Amino acid sequence: MNIAEKTPKPLGQSFIIQLGKLRKLAQPYFLPVEETNSWQFVLLIFALIAVVIGSTLILLTVIVSGLNFIAPELQQRFLPGVPEKISSIWESPVGAIASGFMIGGILCFTSSRTKLRDGRWLPWLMLGAILLLILVINGINVGISFVARNVENALVGYDQDGFWKVVTIYAFCLILALPIRALQSYLVPRLGLLWREWLSDKMLNKYMSNRAYYQLNPNDEEAEEIDNPDQRISQDTASFTNTSLAVIVEILASFLTFFSFIIVLWTISSKLALWLLIYSVGGTALVIIASRKLVVLNNQQLRLEADFRYGLVHIRDNAESIAFYRGEDQESKEAQRRLGGAIKNYNKLIIWEALISVIQRSYDYFSRFLPWLVIAPIYFAKEVDFGVFGQAFIAFSQVLGSVSYIVNNIDRLSAFSASISRLEAFQGKVEDISTLDIKDQTLINTEEYSILLKNIDLFPPKSKKCLIKDLSIEVAPQQKVLVVGPSGCGKTSFLRLLSGLWPAVKGEVKRPSNEELLFIPQKPYMILGTLREQLCYPQETSRFTNEHLRSVLEEVRLQEINQRYPDFDIKQDWPRLLSLGEQQRLAFARLLLNSPRFVILDEATSALDVNTEKHLYQLLSNREMAFVSVGHRPTLKEFHDTVLELDGSGGWKLFPSESYEFNINSQL
Repeated sequence: MNIAEKTPKPLGQSFIIQLGKLRKLAQPYFLPVEETNSWQFVLLIFALIAVVIGSTLILLTVIVSGLNFIAPELQQRFLPGVPEKISSIWESPVGAIASGFMIGGILCFTSSRTKLRDGRWLPWLMLGAILLLILVINGINVGISFVARNVENALVGYDQDGFWKVVTIYAFCLILALPIRALQSYLVPRLGLLWREWLSDKMLNKYMSNRAYYQLNPNDEEAEEIDNPDQRISQDTASFTNTSLAVIVEILASFLTFFSFIIVLWTISSKLALWLLIYSVGGTALVIIASRKLVVLNNQQLRLEADFRYGLVHIRDNAESIAFYRGEDQESKEAQRRLGGAIKNYNKLIIWEALISVIQRSYDYFSRFLPWLVIAPIYFAKEVDFGVFGQAFIAFSQVLGSVSYIVNNIDRLSAFSASISRLEAFQGKVEDISTLDIKDQTLINTEEYSILLKNIDLFPPKSKKCLIKDLSIEVAPQQKVLVVGPSGCGKTSFLRLLSGLWPAVKGEVKRPSNEELLFIPQKPYMILGTLREQLCYPQETSRFTNEHLRSVLEEVRLQEINQRYPDFDIKQDWPRLLSLGEQQRLAFARLLLNSPRFVILDEATSALDVNTEKHLYQLLSNREMAFVSVGHRPTLKEFHDTVLELDGSGGWKLFPSESYEFNINSQL
C-alpha cells in the first residue's frame, strides 16, 4: 500500500506515538535514556523553568535596587513604578511560591547531577540561558504595552511633555531589547549545532557498527522501513535538531508570553480574555483536524525527493558507463519517473496547504475584530481610557499568538512530525542491527588461523533457494582454493559467507579475526581521499613510508602511477581516472600492504592479461598467504591446490587442482 494512502491513526493515539518517538530522539542528548524515565526528563524541564523564573525575579530585584541606589534619577525616569511592583511581588504569596519552586528546581538538578555527565550539563545551561533571555524579553514587551497605552493617552490629551517622556522610555526598552534578541538569535542555533554534532556522531557510529550500513538496502524503493539512510543521517538529523530546538524555544516563549499578557488582558477585560481562549481553542482544533493529512504527505515527500536525488547521484557516479552504452534516454526516463512521483505528491501537498492557509487567514482576520467588539462598549461607557485600545490590542495579539502556535505553524510542525518518524525509524533499525549478537547468525569469530565450515546450508537473504547444501570444508594456512561453477551458482555468495557478510542458515562457520582476512572484489572499492589513503586503506597511513608505497606499486606493475603522481597526498577522482585493470592492480598493492593471512578474491584479476594475473598470484604465493579465489580462467588452476565446484542446485564437489579439468561451457 502506498504510504500516502494509509489511513491516519486516531488523533490521540498519533500524538502519543509521536511524543514517544520524539523522546527517543531528543532525551539522550540531555539525559541518558537507559538511566532515567520520561517523567524525570519532564520534571527537569519544569525544574529548569522554575529556576529561571526565580533567578529572573532575583536578578531584576538586584538590578532595580542597584540602579535606585546608584542613579535614582535614571530609575525614576526609565523605570517608573517598577520598584513598587517588585516589592509588592515579594510581599505577596507569589514571591514565596517562586522562591519555593526555585529551590525545588535546584534540588532536582542536584539529585540528577550524576546523570548530567559526558557534557550533558552544557545543553541544560544553554537552554536555561535562552529561557532567561525569553523571560526578559517578555518583561520588556509587557512594559512596552503600558508604554503604548500611555503614548495614546498623551496624544489624545495633547500632553506634549508626557508624550516625550513616554517615548524616551520606549527608546530605552528598545536599546535594552536589541542585544538580548541578538544573543538569543546566536544561542538557539548554536545549541542546535552542538546537538546535531552529537546526534550525527551517534548515528554514524551505530550505522558503521556490525555492518549496519551493509544490511540496510538504500536502493530499494519498495522498502517500507528504511530508505535513503544518507538523507536520514545528514538532512533529517540537521532538520530535526534545528526544528525541534526552535519548537521547544517557541513553545516555552508562547507559554511565558501567555501568562505574562493574560494578566494584562484580564485587568482590562475578563470577558475579552475568555472570548480569546474560546476562539483560539476552537481554531486550533479545526486546523489540527484539517492538517492530519499533511503529516502523511510530508513524510512521503521526503522519501520521494530523496529517491530522485539518489537517482541523479547514481547517474553522476556511473557517467562513463552510461556514456559507453549511450543510455541517456533510459536514464532520463528513470530520472523523470522519480521526479514525476515527487511532483505528483507535492501537488497534493500544495492543495492541502492551500486549504489550511485559507483557514489560517480566516482565523487571523476575524481575530482582529474581537478586541474592538469587546472594548468599544466599555470605552463608550467611559469605564476605560482611549489608550486601553492600543494596550488591549497588543496584549490580545500576544496571547492569541501564544495559544495559536499550532495554527500558525501547522505546516512546519507537520514536516517536523514526518522528520521525527523517519529519523526515529532509522535510529531504531541501526541500533537493532548494531547491537545484534553475531553468534545468532551462526558466525563465530575466533583467533584460529584457519577457515572452517561444518555442514553449512547457504540461502540468499529473504530467499528460499538453497545455493549450497551441507558443505564442509577447511581452508588451512597457506592453502589455496579455487571456486568454480556456472554463473549464478553461488560463487560470490559463498565468498560473502566466508567474509561474514551473509549468515549460514544451518551449520557452523569458524574464521580468523577480521585483521587476518581481506576481501578483494572484482571492482575494487576506491575511497574518497588521497593516493596514500587509497593504498593504505583500511590501515592508518602513518604505518607506511613513501618508499614503501613506491615499492609496492612497482611490485604490482603500476610504475606509471609513480610517474604520474609522485605526491602521494594528491586527491583525484580515482574511479574515473584509473581503468578497471589499474584499479585491480592497486587493490593488490593494498592487499600486499595489509598482509593478511587469508585473502578472498572475487574475480579480482578479470580485467588483467594472463601474464599480469600470473605475476600477481605469484606475489601472493611468495607471501605464503592462504586464499580463496573465484574465477573462470583455466590458467588460475596452477596457483591453487584445491578446487571447489558448485552446481547451483545446492550440490558441490572438491577436487585436487592437478586432477581437475575445466569444462568451459559449464563455467559460463
